[in-house]
Amino acid sequence: MALVNIVIVVALFQYIAFAFAVGRARGRCGVSAPAITGNAEFERYYRVQMNTLELLVAFIPGMLIFGHYVSSLWAAVLGLVFVFGRTLYFFTYTQDPARRGPGFGLSFTPVVILLAGSLYATLRVQLGF
Repeated sequence: MALVNIVIVVALFQYIAFAFAVGRARGRCGVSAPAITGNAEFERYYRVQMNTLELLVAFIPGMLIFGHYVSSLWAAVLGLVFVFGRTLYFFTYTQDPARRGPGFGLSFTPVVILLAGSLYATLRVQLGF
């Protein structure tokens, strides 16, 4: 499970980096707190951060449950795909939101796999099949 924990920490550091990018964009674009609208460039950075936060809510428990019941190695691999996907999403979305699809897919798909695998494995253990 150490690999799972390492990947989760990497994903959380990535989220913190996205938060700093939002702060830099806020200053560069002149968007004073608490505003979150009014400048398209700032809004793209902000949406990356918020979309990442939305996925982390499912990603972290999915990683932990999948790692415990299915495979910690495969959980870590899927987690690295998620982190890579989020990185791609960050760079494509902040430049041109229309190009965000591949990055979103590479980060959303592992979350679905982690959750589906977690549910299946947990039910299998609990129901004995």
